[in-house]
Amino acid sequence: MKKSWWKTGPLSVLLATAVIAGCSSQTANQTTQPKTDEAGKTSNTLVVSSLIDPDTLDLHKTTWLGNENGLLYEPLLSRDTSGKIIPGLAEKYEISPDGKTWTFTIRKNIRFHTGNPVTAAAVKESFDRMLEISPVKGIVGPIEKVEATDEQTLKVHFSKPFSPFINVVISGMVSPVDTKAAKELGDGFGDKPSGTGPIQFEKRERGASLLFKKNPEYNWGPEYVANKGPLHIDNVLFRFLKDDDTRMMEFKKGTIHVLHDVPANSVAELQSLPGVDIQKTMDIGIKYIAFNNKHPLFSDVRLRKAVALSVDRDPLVQVALNGFGKPIYGPLAPTIFGYSEAIENKAKQMYTRNVAESKQLLADAGWTDTNNDGIVDKDGKPLSVEILVSQQPAFTRAAQILQSQLREAGIDLKITVQEMTTIKDRISKKSYDMALMYYGWYDADILFLIFEKSNAESRMHYTRPELDDLLNKGREASSEEERIRIYEQAQEILLNDSPWVPLWVNEVVTATRGIKGFGLNSYTQYFILNDVTLDK
Repeated sequence: MKKSWWKTGPLSVLLATAVIAGCSSQTANQTTQPKTDEAGKTSNTLVVSSLIDPDTLDLHKTTWLGNENGLLYEPLLSRDTSGKIIPGLAEKYEISPDGKTWTFTIRKNIRFHTGNPVTAAAVKESFDRMLEISPVKGIVGPIEKVEATDEQTLKVHFSKPFSPFINVVISGMVSPVDTKAAKELGDGFGDKPSGTGPIQFEKRERGASLLFKKNPEYNWGPEYVANKGPLHIDNVLFRFLKDDDTRMMEFKKGTIHVLHDVPANSVAELQSLPGVDIQKTMDIGIKYIAFNNKHPLFSDVRLRKAVALSVDRDPLVQVALNGFGKPIYGPLAPTIFGYSEAIENKAKQMYTRNVAESKQLLADAGWTDTNNDGIVDKDGKPLSVEILVSQQPAFTRAAQILQSQLREAGIDLKITVQEMTTIKDRISKKSYDMALMYYGWYDADILFLIFEKSNAESRMHYTRPELDDLLNKGREASSEEERIRIYEQAQEILLNDSPWVPLWVNEVVTATRGIKGFGLNSYTQYFILNDVTLDK
């Protein structure tokens, strides 16, 4: 997707995952079954199994944006399924020659869910509110002011060029919010939101479900869908089921149409079921080992590289993820703007597992196994480090594999499983050795958000003036080609300094049954619901 700490469905930004909200299967089954009409037939409701109950439906107050809250809102610009930038609520956009002013032409005759008109002035007010109250307002860059020069024309002025803004817009984080309704409702807006998306809020049962109805006025669907008007389905129901066995049981029973983020060990079973369609998308971020670079151990680059060279990524993907992922060696996932195949190949060459080289680096730093117990030591103290891991099953499995791999190099890895909020707090206070973390974002500017000096002190506590300079230049460069060159140089520094260990990119699996026309946009990570119909 900032911080701030973010998560991703579509947007999972920076260092952490959101805490999964859920409910007992009993409660969920009692409160979230699809509605039936008087004849007892199931209503025209698409039912989605989801893991994360959003903290709020108010776009400007959330720290996490996914299908569960993001589909309420419509971005000014988007990408089609081939990655091309396409109109959203803005018919077109222009960037001034100096790169400091972005001009958007807002579509005519658009209304919020309340019926309030969407004008350039309304979009300006939405920007102003976001810049005032959003916990992730830092992602929008150095905005000086936003102005509406007429009914359709919106101008966003920056103090200096900010090229990543295109992906901020596409992410949906600055999608127009109905500020008139927000002012009237105050804190209650998060429970009764108003945007411009194809679905609008109907009902919420915290921890159990979110029910949306179709927006009957919607007629600005993207160019790559057949149905640009109101959805064919009447309702969309998100059920928050935490237990994988319950999710699988409900899907196989037919009470769930869309099983998002299918457990890796269940994919093969679902593929064997009649009528089940499997769709896969590569995530927009990576999972990685975060070092506390101010720790007495990991302030030494030799220790960081020794850990990196102890890791074999293939078992992590094949065992922890059941094969639904891709090993990654460099800083960026292939789905992120700025990814370089040359950098990835170089990183793979540098950090493919080499236990002998890892042991040599440890020895160079004074760590050898003097008592033949398999763990290197120095001044009579064994090399024992702690890794913080969230309760996600894939993470705990990966940590156990890492524990075994590092031991072969002579490193004693202690696993501590904690809530993500606790992990984030310990990271910000430098009270940790290592942590298994992830980020997600659409642009190489994620490296600025993690490593630039203004952000680094609350994260991995690693800074380099040369890196800061490049990351700032990458924000200001006007052409994509120039930005890619700059980010390649920045990634070279990260390869040489190894302030973290990139591990893998997830392959997100979605199973559907009993519906037609469902799609996933791998460039935005959002569901495509425009053409969905339910089997009768």
